[in-house]
Amino acid sequence: MHDLYETMSTLRAVRRLRPDPIPDDVLERVLQAACWAPTGGNQQPWHVIVVTDPGVKAGIQAAYQPEWEVYAERFLARIADLPDDDYQRWYRTKLAGDHLAEHLAEAPALLVFCFDPSRMAITDAHLDRPSVVGGGSVYPAVQNLMLACVAEGLGCTLTTLHCLREAEVVDLLGLPDGWGTAGLIPIGYPVGRGHGPITRKGPSELAFRDRFGTSWEAGS
Repeated sequence: MHDLYETMSTLRAVRRLRPDPIPDDVLERVLQAACWAPTGGNQQPWHVIVVTDPGVKAGIQAAYQPEWEVYAERFLARIADLPDDDYQRWYRTKLAGDHLAEHLAEAPALLVFCFDPSRMAITDAHLDRPSVVGGGSVYPAVQNLMLACVAEGLGCTLTTLHCLREAEVVDLLGLPDGWGTAGLIPIGYPVGRGHGPITRKGPSELAFRDRFGTSWEAGS
């Protein structure tokens, strides 16, 4: 059993996946992990579609890959002026993204999380800013599933670029009227090491005490 903190600290984006099939009992366990996640009012206003059909996977790749190519060009422009070591690190990330986009349909399973907004208490919908509250009833399930992938030795990554062509994906998957998509998670056994140490900002930069901008100091 993986230590929870170790699992969280090694959940990195794994974009190079082997095409080997994933046993149904393994898929069942990671799906169950998603179902344990909390949702507003315990409504569970989401479903996840486990896409293994080659034709459907090819259709999702056809929607996804052109959007990745546009994104990748902007990404390269953002990192162009970085010091060489930093540039090379981010460029390797870009290459991994290229690989995923070019081989998305070869992943053994594409998990598409979809949701019914009519069952969500979207308490920020009236505010003059992008609404995010509804995602709180979907993305904890995504995170649970991805943590379970680490425990099962499966590579995974979360992407939302398909939302730029959501109408195509909705039609391809036969979603009911009113439903939307929130995430696409390709999963499979990794090429190479898979998950491992991650680089993220920590509490000293992301946490405040009592008021925004007041430094968090552990133990104070």
